[in-house]
Amino acid sequence: MSVSARQLEGGKGEPLCQHGPNDTLKDLEVAELGDSDVHVKMLAAPINPADINMIQGTYAILSPLPAVGGNEGVGEVLEVGRRVAALKPGDWVVPVGAGLGTWRTHGVFPEEMLLKVPSDIPVLCAATLSVNPCTAYRMLADFETLAPGDSIIQNAANSGVGQAVIQIAKASGIKTINVVRDRPDLPKLVERLMALGADHVVTEETLRKPEMKDIFKNIPKPRLALNCVGGKSTTEMLRHLQPKGTMVTYGGMAKQPVMVPVSAFIFRDVRLRGFWMTQWRKDHAQDQESLASMMDALCQLIRRGQLAAPACTEVPLQDYKEALEASMKPFMSSKQILLL
Repeated sequence: MSVSARQLEGGKGEPLCQHGPNDTLKDLEVAELGDSDVHVKMLAAPINPADINMIQGTYAILSPLPAVGGNEGVGEVLEVGRRVAALKPGDWVVPVGAGLGTWRTHGVFPEEMLLKVPSDIPVLCAATLSVNPCTAYRMLADFETLAPGDSIIQNAANSGVGQAVIQIAKASGIKTINVVRDRPDLPKLVERLMALGADHVVTEETLRKPEMKDIFKNIPKPRLALNCVGGKSTTEMLRHLQPKGTMVTYGGMAKQPVMVPVSAFIFRDVRLRGFWMTQWRKDHAQDQESLASMMDALCQLIRRGQLAAPACTEVPLQDYKEALEASMKPFMSSKQILLL
């Protein structure tokens, strides 16, 4: 039986924002099912910044072109090859790593490229599970030993990772100080982040002001800072870190370097680290227990109502151009989700 699929491809040389002939929606025949393959009907897939960067050719890993876009999403298993043991029709699956190409209606993939997830969680939670919540979980767990009552500080707090950090920290009794850029709808954003469990929401400008001292009358200074911006915002955030604290950089939205005063190293012995979820997965490729434990913990939070999907805008695949344009607008707090 032949099955056709629609998939969004990007080609060489053209950034997606130009919508030239090199990003197109194509109807193709789905590949034949091999003995160790799984036929998946994709259900939903988000548009993440890394997806755009990969097709623009500016990301650390690039797929051979032409390539199907999308690194994250959830699909339902339709059929499995005769050697597939861990999956069966009806199971929900997400990509194990980057580069799967999730912006498509159907695909045939090797079993080892897929990870089973529970089908009793909301589809938008499943579709956005394998990148941002995993990044948030690992950064909170792997760099400092945090206990209930401790605090962390993060910028880009309204990002997908930022929203996950707020919720996972809240569930663990960890206080969060959340930094966002000033914007016209700031009160609405503050209200939304507080509803997720944020303890404090401040603007980048507030980081430099004396009122920051009022925050630390009630909670300890943070031992962990999470940086996704760079530039002055990061320098100012670092000033509020405890001595011997750690700042983890996982993004660079400002496209500016991380600048650290010499005194922060000499007199406060702060530590600067980096984190990339793709590298963590590579480093733990033979440690399936760590991956399974993390995914189980996140799914338990979802089931208990302690971890929700980020604010999302659901878009049919045929309207992908509008979704791509929206995903690159400044101050965009809603993640674009392609419904497949």
